[in-house]
Amino acid sequence: MVSESVAERYLRLGLRVGRHDDGVIDAYFGPPELKAAIDAEPPADPRELVADAEALLAELDDGWMRDQVLGVHMFTRVLAGESVSYADEVHGLYGIRPVHTDEAVFAAAHEQLADLLPGTGTLAERHDRWRDSMLVPADRIEATVAAVIEEARTQTRRLVDLPDGEGIDLEMVTAVPWLGYNSYLGGLRGRVEINASMPMTAMDLLLVAIHETYPGHQAERACHEQLLVRERGMLEETLVLSFTQQSVVSEGIGNLAPRLLLEGDGGPALAATVHDTAGVEFDLALALAIDRAGDPCRWSEANAALMLHSSGAGEDEVKEYVRRWDLADPAMAEHVIRYVTEPSSRTYIFNYLTGAALCDAFIAGDPQRFRRLLGEQIRVADLLTTARLEPPPPSS
Repeated sequence: MVSESVAERYLRLGLRVGRHDDGVIDAYFGPPELKAAIDAEPPADPRELVADAEALLAELDDGWMRDQVLGVHMFTRVLAGESVSYADEVHGLYGIRPVHTDEAVFAAAHEQLADLLPGTGTLAERHDRWRDSMLVPADRIEATVAAVIEEARTQTRRLVDLPDGEGIDLEMVTAVPWLGYNSYLGGLRGRVEINASMPMTAMDLLLVAIHETYPGHQAERACHEQLLVRERGMLEETLVLSFTQQSVVSEGIGNLAPRLLLEGDGGPALAATVHDTAGVEFDLALALAIDRAGDPCRWSEANAALMLHSSGAGEDEVKEYVRRWDLADPAMAEHVIRYVTEPSSRTYIFNYLTGAALCDAFIAGDPQRFRRLLGEQIRVADLLTTARLEPPPPSS
């Protein structure tokens, strides 16, 4: 554990950066007087924040805290107006280097999907009809999400000791660039928001609800608060910053959480929960097989971000690219473009994809290693080593 004085400086730096962008601070449940003092100050000059980050980096040894401050440093450099390539920005924030995925990968995935999707017609038509067959009625989404969360929580308790008193509040929202969001409040509580403006299939609902709650983000944040903050006094864990390496690990956990339950013994109970609450009948085994086969196609969304920000492609071209390779309907393609262009999420897409790949390699099918992700400060460098990938060169 780092000394409290350094941890407080880290909190202060992160809170000051958060004054410039509401999307920076994912959660804060540290000393309220520290946040009150920062809120009472005028926003710091971005160049001052760059200098503060550099001064803190000079004092930190290699470790989790330094990883975090490297992300803050990159964010403040961009905030201060420094010209940085998109790839260097992603690398500086998250410690991962974005690369273009060859379309041959997507074509191979399409061949697998062609063997799985029912019906006739083009692959996109068959995919759309299959999704339409399990759409959850809009007026039943909230009740179904709530029921799924309760069942997922019960199953997660068999995997990990959730802290006494933890829980979530569920809200339905619209006009946001994401499908679901857990705003962790501290005190072991989270506020889970679900985007009610997007059509949601039974499988979408399961994936989003479990990702945001159990054993996804809510389980991770509550376990970190209990094990790292309350029991070990790690003050730095009371601040969760979106544009840092901890997001790679967190989104990896969130993306793997649904499969941990749905591909295990609890899958049928979760599918039955959707059927009983929403009245939607679907084949979970087929849905999981299609989801697995289509996994590589999601890297087309990362390609879309690179096309927009590195290659100068137009939004219409990129939208058609996502529709072709990710088999996205018009609403979802529009959603993807919005997500990778919004200032608060333009670089974030790589956390889901790379995070899932790295965490999957780390877990290697062992639930005990998933518990480690929920209760320890696992670094991106740790995951890269486990995946037998060479970490990128350190940022300055």
